[in-house]
Amino acid sequence: MPAALWRAGLLLSFLGFCACLEDQCVLGVVGRPVSLPCVYPQLLSSENISIEWRRGEEVVLTSVVKEDGDVEEWSVNRATTPADAALTGNFSLQLPTVDPSKQQINYSLFVNSGENQSTELCTVCLRTAASFSFPRLQKEAEDGEETTFLCQSSGGFPEPAVYWLINNTEEPPEGSVMTKVAPLPNTNLYNVTSLLTVNVSKDDSVSCVIQNLSMNETLSSTTYGGKGSPVKSRASEAMWMFSTGLCVVVGVMVLAGVMYQIHLDRISKKKKKEFQKEQEQTKRGERLTNLTPPTFTRVSEFLQKLLRGY
Repeated sequence: MPAALWRAGLLLSFLGFCACLEDQCVLGVVGRPVSLPCVYPQLLSSENISIEWRRGEEVVLTSVVKEDGDVEEWSVNRATTPADAALTGNFSLQLPTVDPSKQQINYSLFVNSGENQSTELCTVCLRTAASFSFPRLQKEAEDGEETTFLCQSSGGFPEPAVYWLINNTEEPPEGSVMTKVAPLPNTNLYNVTSLLTVNVSKDDSVSCVIQNLSMNETLSSTTYGGKGSPVKSRASEAMWMFSTGLCVVVGVMVLAGVMYQIHLDRISKKKKKEFQKEQEQTKRGERLTNLTPPTFTRVSEFLQKLLRGY
């Protein structure tokens, strides 16, 4: 039997013994490496074969196994197969990173014989996904009896399901929710913004839920309601007035205390000056009293002589 026919028959027989599961999706997380499995130990007995991994019609990797076991490989985006593929038959496609181009895409492995005969051995689908950030929920505005809540999340893929819950069980009225999903600049990831305008009481809980089915991920954030009842509003207003009045009273008391302290400081300074003046006068008297006797005698004799001359 010619060698070419033998090789073609051998390759066709491999189809019944495919070691990979066709149409089985592999989850690839954006920005992380992923491996698409395809194992064919039967190819180890073949010589001068080449394999191709294709994404649709695009060839992403070509690998040629020579008679001496050497492998020559060419790829785009640094895709590879295991270094020991020629020894183990593991021709799995290894992608260094996953890009959010499409939610699901098929990769197929083809084997080429020397006569340009190409046989598809297995197909693996890649499902692409990325986690959204934890939703940021805040009360945006109040208009009459209605309150608007804003929920934001970003960085995920594909587009998520967004819904709101009141008190963890009730759905908001129809037409009260407005949601926008838009791609982030220079990426295929998504940013989600959702607004809920509803009439809720102060004690009602409001939850925003972001659901990414591809990641099997559900994220939620909860806050509490809008305006209270009229009784509660009047009580809040009375409390505000009481607090304001109390602040005014405290301010007046503090100001009076400061002014009284200034008055005391002035009296203290005045008394201090009077005391210092008395001390100076006392010191002058002591200096006169402390004159020595000889000095006093000489002064007396001088005065007597002066009187005799008259």
